[in-house]
Amino acid sequence: MLRHYAIVPAAGSGSRFGGEMPKQYQLLAGRPLIYYSLAALCRCQRIDRVWVVLSPDDGWWRRYDWTSLGHKLETVYCGGASRSDSVANGLSAAATAAHDDDWALVHDAARPCLSQANLNALCEQLADDPVGGLLAAPLADTLKRADAEQRVAHTVSRDGLWQAQTPQMFRYGLLRQVLAEHPQGTDEASAVEAAGFKPRLVAGDASNFKVTFPADLRLAELILQGRARVDE
Repeated sequence: MLRHYAIVPAAGSGSRFGGEMPKQYQLLAGRPLIYYSLAALCRCQRIDRVWVVLSPDDGWWRRYDWTSLGHKLETVYCGGASRSDSVANGLSAAATAAHDDDWALVHDAARPCLSQANLNALCEQLADDPVGGLLAAPLADTLKRADAEQRVAHTVSRDGLWQAQTPQMFRYGLLRQVLAEHPQGTDEASAVEAAGFKPRLVAGDASNFKVTFPADLRLAELILQGRARVDE
């Protein structure tokens, strides 16, 4: 039976967020931001193990108690200079357990609102896919392209445009290969595309957004609080 393994690259500093503390450790409802991404993955019954990839000089991780996440969580201090490097190093660490046909899910440390419904939909819809794919949301807003003076140059058609999210889920062997051959991609799907494959888009929703600026923490907290009330 094929297994599912998750990689969470968390070696970056989150420079756009600002502050001395790396973004993934900013507090959200009393816990580090990354806790919620890891909790969603560890909670999923389909996922067998979760590797969080930290910077070799990470001095923050050990300040917190992660025991509530359970036995699935593995910590490796092998993060690289880029996201692609960190994911590739995490996949190498997972080689002790994963086989080429198993599934590898890569999820952002700063997407704390991943729902079990979206995670299960991703796994179910890609179960028989030869390549894999990613959660994404169809664009609903009107898009404008700016000129050099920050004035509208023209309106961009949103037809067929999707906003990429994570997790991005591909066969373990394929993902290792394409990241080695195309390390310049901004996400895993772009490396798979560069290798000539067409990842499948699985509809997610806007709640699975990436925390980028300090104001985003409040929105994430409201989403998580709303879900907690529903689960009560």
